[in-house]
Amino acid sequence: MTGSPDADHRDLRLWWKSAVLYCLDIETFLDSDGDGVGDIAGLAERIDYLTELGVTCLWLMPFYPTTERDDGYDITDYYGVDPRLGSHGDLVEMIRHAKDRGLRIIVDLVVNHTSDKHPWFKSARASKDSPYRDFYIWRDTEPPDTSDKVIFPDEETSLWTFDERTGEWYLHNFYSEQPDLNIANPAVQAEVARIIGFWLELGIDGFRVDAVPYLIDAAGADEELAAQYGDPHDYLRALRKFTSRRRGDAILLGEVNLTYDAQMPFFGDAEGDELTMMFDFELMQRLYLALARRDVNPMVDTLRRRPKLNATNQFANFVRNHDELTLDKLSDDERQEVFDAFGPDPDMQLFGRGLRRRLPPMLNGDPRIIKMVYSLMFSLPGTPVLFYGEEIGMGENLAVPGRLAVRTPMQWTAGRNGGFSPAKPSRLTAPLTTGPYGPAHVNVQDQRSDPDSLLAFISLLARRYRECPEVGMGDCEVLDSGSPAVFAHRCTWNQFGGGVASSVLVHNLAPEPVEVTLALADLAPGTEVIDLFSDLSLEVGERGRLLVPVDGYGHLWLRILLPGDRRLR
Repeated sequence: MTGSPDADHRDLRLWWKSAVLYCLDIETFLDSDGDGVGDIAGLAERIDYLTELGVTCLWLMPFYPTTERDDGYDITDYYGVDPRLGSHGDLVEMIRHAKDRGLRIIVDLVVNHTSDKHPWFKSARASKDSPYRDFYIWRDTEPPDTSDKVIFPDEETSLWTFDERTGEWYLHNFYSEQPDLNIANPAVQAEVARIIGFWLELGIDGFRVDAVPYLIDAAGADEELAAQYGDPHDYLRALRKFTSRRRGDAILLGEVNLTYDAQMPFFGDAEGDELTMMFDFELMQRLYLALARRDVNPMVDTLRRRPKLNATNQFANFVRNHDELTLDKLSDDERQEVFDAFGPDPDMQLFGRGLRRRLPPMLNGDPRIIKMVYSLMFSLPGTPVLFYGEEIGMGENLAVPGRLAVRTPMQWTAGRNGGFSPAKPSRLTAPLTTGPYGPAHVNVQDQRSDPDSLLAFISLLARRYRECPEVGMGDCEVLDSGSPAVFAHRCTWNQFGGGVASSVLVHNLAPEPVEVTLALADLAPGTEVIDLFSDLSLEVGERGRLLVPVDGYGHLWLRILLPGDRRLR
């Protein structure tokens, strides 16, 4: 089956289906004023760099006022800008500059919880009669043991914390400094809508919605409010409608780390009227298992059971994000395989379920494997998401605690502080990565002049992805390669106005070169197939057989030259 002709990549409302997303933290990107903290003016200076890279949409991690308990995810003002980073004027000017270069911007929407220093909570905990008391979830009896449900077992022992001022416990699914908002309260729902409306008016193109299952869950709320609230998915559906009403092409990209069957209701099932996009945690984790085994079957099985989505929905693919690299969907034995391959030292692991490492050190810096993995990520059906520094192969700093090991300053040059800031090293917002992945060896400036660099490759990869809308827009068929180490799939899309675009993507997870035969039964003998990354040209043989040579850790994007295909080679 091929993609719906309704899903036209020229339809601006579906811009996200062929986008290249880039996640960054303003605080660690570029310091423009020498105080050791990245800022909005610094980001504005690098907008041209991002467009040259091939990025089409920025995802900005929280830049709101914060107490820095959770790297910006403990917010004290949803309408503000952290004064360390700049002002609303700086932000609007940066947005204007980005729009001028064709970039869209989405921002983190973190409304499952606030900081305990937020004015709402400060008022709520001061008195049971506070108008903000019911903005949060309280109980007056000692809660049951919830130690088995805490997300951060290294720092928390319960989902409830006793507040001495009013003698009651408040709910927090994350840190105790982050009390959960009571989404069943209509006043909270109205405030969330105002927050969304505010940022859309400033030119934001959508939101990465943090911790969605926790956000819409009314567990613990007052029974009367919970009854009025009803089905949590009705609220998520209303949130999507409100967002679309305020801006028709705005998106909600949700963090929903659940299995496919549990994820589908967050899309709105077949109707597709809740979240626009979701990260594919299932496929990401099986990708690492496949790499550890040099066996593609975990990915094959996962992609074949990946649910068919409404044309207005999409999965987002990634190999690294800003949190720990979670492996919670793997079995204990499978997780141990990945630990053994990519993070055998306990200090490389986190919470017993994930890794606090970046990709290049996990692959021993081998450029062949690194390029193959990013090619594979871009080739998967969906929208690719990069985390800042991935394009140059940055590593982690394990001397930095917890998840922050991968949130070190961006490395621009081999000079002082990696070109991030002229401040004293002791004043930097976070320590730089050191050793073989430090700025002396890994930086943007050196790679910009090297045609064989990872930066040059990622830029070309982004361009090829954008030239192949069938990858993001079309349907995917996993092909039998006959080799346990070779992952092959075909993406096909009915183009708007007629014609079919189709490509075969081939990746070898092993160091040995191999020749595989792929069955493309619908293709006539003699059909030409060309690789978009080399001068390789092949022809389909009898009965649709295509013989494909693949280098060790090789990657091929094979465009099928179908009649009427006028795209440049």
